[in-house]
Amino acid sequence: MVEWVHLAGRVWLCAGDPDPESVQAGVALIADERGSVLVDAGQSPSHAREIRAALLAAGLPPPRWLVYTHHHWDHVWGACAWPDVEIVGHVSGADLLRAEATRPWSVRYLREEVRSNRRLGPSFRARALAVDSWDELRVLPPTRVFSDEVELPTGVLVRHVGGRHAPDSTIVVVPDSGVMLLGDSWYPPPAHLRTPTDEPDLALVGRLLDDDIGWYVSSHSPPLTLDEARRAITG
Repeated sequence: MVEWVHLAGRVWLCAGDPDPESVQAGVALIADERGSVLVDAGQSPSHAREIRAALLAAGLPPPRWLVYTHHHWDHVWGACAWPDVEIVGHVSGADLLRAEATRPWSVRYLREEVRSNRRLGPSFRARALAVDSWDELRVLPPTRVFSDEVELPTGVLVRHVGGRHAPDSTIVVVPDSGVMLLGDSWYPPPAHLRTPTDEPDLALVGRLLDDDIGWYVSSHSPPLTLDEARRAITG
């Protein structure tokens, strides 16, 4: 069941599917009466519509901005189902998404790609299951790009951190709520690019830890307190 859960301050979370085979990322909302900030779009138009319905049911302000934590499909394919939002993303992700938008997405295309590269199988099977109608899918690049950091009018900070998971990996910081949204920034590369030696980039998280931030939220993991994040890094 899709539902919004309050984390801290004005930050709400909508968890993804815990089954890793579904490749469904969670999303976040920084609620503000001037226009909320949605962090990631959902993995498909139908997933985005479920998130929107839950948002309305919870009485949360609709988003004015949509921030991409990075360009991977499970974070951006729902964007076309969010009306009237400004999409914010890193400049390198914009280039990648413009290329993605030209690909002839369909079940037939997915099958052809998997035949060429079997390692794409898990991701492409998840995409086939996630999308109800290929006719409605539109891959949308950001409409507002940045290179290092940008502050949105509601005081939300959007900062590029890069990393091995995706070159455009971006975090979102909500200082007044003590929350940092990490996206997938510290995860190893995607499965089809991963080698046996690739591990989570805990050093990246270590550089981001801040005594003024009490919560650290990754897209496919439960939120961690500052103490829990420190213990996870040190083992």
